Amino acid sequence: MTAITARKAQLETRLADLQGRLTSIEAELDSHQSPDWEELATEREGDEVLEGIGVNGQHEIRMIQAALTRIEAGEYGSCTKCGADIGEERLNVVPFTPFCRNCAA
Repeated sequence: MTAITARKAQLETRLADLQGRLTSIEAELDSHQSPDWEELATEREGDEVLEGIGVNGQHEIRMIQAALTRIEAGEYGSCTKCGADIGEERLNVVPFTPFCRNCAA
């Protein structure tokens, strides 16, 4: 398996995981219909946390989809800003990053 093929599989696995989590978050948010005001207030506080997690998950999904597009185009591993190679260490930490270390700073 080539490095790009392995990276693509890693990104696709993460994408599927995130999509599953977002589905669970949406189901949890839709399930809160308590008639008790105190309980409803507690649920609403929890909803804010879940919504934040959901927004972050949606952002990561977009980043992963963009990385998969770059893989298909043969542009993965090159900085989208300056064109330099993105270091393998950086890709190991943030596999969907579009930027090299210098441009990300």
